[in-house]
Amino acid sequence: MTTFESLGLQEPILKGIQDLGFIAPTPIQEKAIPVLLTGDRDFVGLAQTGTGKTAAFGLPLLQQLDVKRRQPQGLVLCPTRELCLQITNDLKNFSKYLGEVSVVAVYGGASIVQQLRELKRGAHVVVATPGRLLDIIDRGAVNFEHVRYAVLDEADEMLNMGFQEDINNILSKTPQTKTTWLFSATMPQEVRRIAQNYMTDPFELTVGNKNSGNANIEHEYYVVRPREKYAALKRIVDYNPEIFGIVFTRTKIESQEIAESLIRDGYNADALHGDLTQQQRDKVMKRFREKSLQVLVATDVAARGIDVDNVTHVINYELPDDVENYTHRSGRTARAGKSGISIAIITNRDIGKIRQIERVIGKKFIKAEVPDGFAVCEKQLFGLVHKVHNVTVNEEQIEPYLERIYEEFQDMSKEELIKRFASLEFNEFLEYYKDAPDLNVKEERRSSYEGGGMSFRGTGKFTRLFINLGSVDDFSRGDLLRFLCDTSGVRGNKIGRIDLKGVYSFFEVENDVVEKFVQGFKKAEHNGRSVRIEMSQDGDKRRGGSNGRSFGDGGGRKYGAPRPGFKKRY
Repeated sequence: MTTFESLGLQEPILKGIQDLGFIAPTPIQEKAIPVLLTGDRDFVGLAQTGTGKTAAFGLPLLQQLDVKRRQPQGLVLCPTRELCLQITNDLKNFSKYLGEVSVVAVYGGASIVQQLRELKRGAHVVVATPGRLLDIIDRGAVNFEHVRYAVLDEADEMLNMGFQEDINNILSKTPQTKTTWLFSATMPQEVRRIAQNYMTDPFELTVGNKNSGNANIEHEYYVVRPREKYAALKRIVDYNPEIFGIVFTRTKIESQEIAESLIRDGYNADALHGDLTQQQRDKVMKRFREKSLQVLVATDVAARGIDVDNVTHVINYELPDDVENYTHRSGRTARAGKSGISIAIITNRDIGKIRQIERVIGKKFIKAEVPDGFAVCEKQLFGLVHKVHNVTVNEEQIEPYLERIYEEFQDMSKEELIKRFASLEFNEFLEYYKDAPDLNVKEERRSSYEGGGMSFRGTGKFTRLFINLGSVDDFSRGDLLRFLCDTSGVRGNKIGRIDLKGVYSFFEVENDVVEKFVQGFKKAEHNGRSVRIEMSQDGDKRRGGSNGRSFGDGGGRKYGAPRPGFKKRY
């Protein structure tokens, strides 16, 4: 077995990666590190996301720094702030025993004053997103004349996001004598053109096949009617009780709407898209990394650079227009050698696109059937049974209560106790799925629906209410929905459209729960401030239905309690 020691890394770096629990190099690390340690040749590395590219370029880069010279010697460009922070954190951990190595992250959405201050103190390596770095260069706040190594990480994603001109401008500020290392998951013509323009006879390394998908990912697709996509999504989530996944949408509006509908239906979900502030975005990502979110609903741009371990499923609510984006989406799962599943929920008109993706990634999709109600309930029930079977019992803490517990159950047989336990957890779940319809559509039959998969709630008359909380209180619409449900005790499916403002908001509730809302908020507080609910003076007080859109049911949980086996944590 190849070891990090055999690759030529120095002792201080070996100690740093040993502290992180690294045992053996991944294929990209094993092949790239010896080449990059020579430090005198341009390099192109093609490998899927999650294969360890940061260490592949980061370890050789750190080893060749002159720590005594506190000026930028390494420049790493990447597409998103999440990836920027991740690379920065990794480099700091790798260099733990190298001495006073300064790695500065430069990215948008954070204080530029703080970043300028850190650059002024001196940086050995600058890790940056192109837009913010150009802003700092234009201010004359950084000098790259001593840069020896320029790294373009996730080069294809940077080009997909429109950073070609920015990259050209930034690289023009670096010495022609520098060494350039380019890493990418795919090799479109634009990436090839950068290699031709900025590299001389680069060493090319491909781990896996060019533009191919990760071999550890299974690809599945489900064919449904457009209006039943959301119902299929819920069935798939319910059928996988331990799911920890990302749902991809095309638009910001769709990601927000799906997330809010999932929250109303009792799932731990939230949205990640470009309309969120940096603070809101950081909060969502913190919850996702801590796994207090079960499902993250995201757009392609917002999800780029996300590196979260143990994502089990990627679900394509809509297939991307660009086939290469499918490779990036699916690469969010099966990271670091683990396995994962990439799912596409499609209509008949998308079959051709599935075949096109198969040709690009070199792997066949499995046509799967949306599970029926019985299968979902069975999977959920036995998921809980397995948890009970494997739970760790704290003998010392439970001992004082056991005598009374035994007394309570002494008149029940083992069989009766098990039946009551299962019924307590699943009565409502079983009732909902009792007559769940078949959502599957035969491939050969063209769907007569051409709509966008959404339907109006149509659940009766609504009252519009005012609340003195808004975005300045660090609320997104999803956050406010949770707060309303938790404080009032009203289920999410009783709440209609939420209109989030700055220091206040409006929301709609069904008429029969208005009084419950008013009572629930009589003594409510948020961050030490009294929360006020009033009848809205903005337009009609009562409406014949919500103008907001929601998603059709057709099978899946629609009550406000958390899903069995997955606690709400917010």
